Amino acid sequence: MLLISCAHCLAEGTIYQYSTIDSLLLGNYDGELSISQLLEHGDTGLGTFNSLDGEMIIIDGAVYRIDAKGKAEAVPAATHTPFAATAFFKTDSILKVDKTASLEELNRKVSQILGSENIFYIIRIDGQFESMRTRSVPAQKKPYPPLVEVVKHQGLFKFNKIKGTLIGIKSPGYIKGIGVAGFHWHFITEDRKAGGHVLDCSFENLPAKISSYSSLFLQLPETADFLNSDLSKDKEKELKKVEKNPGNS
Repeated sequence: MLLISCAHCLAEGTIYQYSTIDSLLLGNYDGELSISQLLEHGDTGLGTFNSLDGEMIIIDGAVYRIDAKGKAEAVPAATHTPFAATAFFKTDSILKVDKTASLEELNRKVSQILGSENIFYIIRIDGQFESMRTRSVPAQKKPYPPLVEVVKHQGLFKFNKIKGTLIGIKSPGYIKGIGVAGFHWHFITEDRKAGGHVLDCSFENLPAKISSYSSLFLQLPETADFLNSDLSKDKEKELKKVEKNPGNS
């Protein structure tokens, strides 16, 4: 049973998250939350879909699935998610990010110009990227394997001189186990036809729009799989393997 029925129930400056990253890592890939319900709480964000069927990007109030071939498509409102985070984007500041040769460098530069490390941010970067490396994963069948096994079979995609949008969520370090501590980026092309979870990127002189959030609302699933899971173990090492760029291994 979902406890929130309208976006107005959340205070301004709140990120809404459904489920936890550790639950997803464990293999809980079926959720009760529909896309229409998710969009009541935000117009920008990231996530995935039931059965782990691709990467989710929420942009301008629309939800897209990037499938295991890297192709993007808008999803029906009745589609469900096992894990997602969203918020209403408001541009608090615009930061010019100069020549950036890697995702690691982007993370470092954005961190240097943000304020506190103890609140949440959503970052949006639009423009032409010199290079972009992304991934997505295929839909899974029960019994679901853990996420660290799924990504061994991920699809990898590379784009050069591509126009599109990066959406990133930066979360505090203390969020470990609940969300992805640090940066989590997804990408979609300008024509909304391709994208994925970002592994690496490079670009020159693009503006980064920053929206800050001082509240997190966590909605937990009530599925039998979630309620019966052992979520007491530290899965930080598994998460690092899942987030790792295979090109840097």
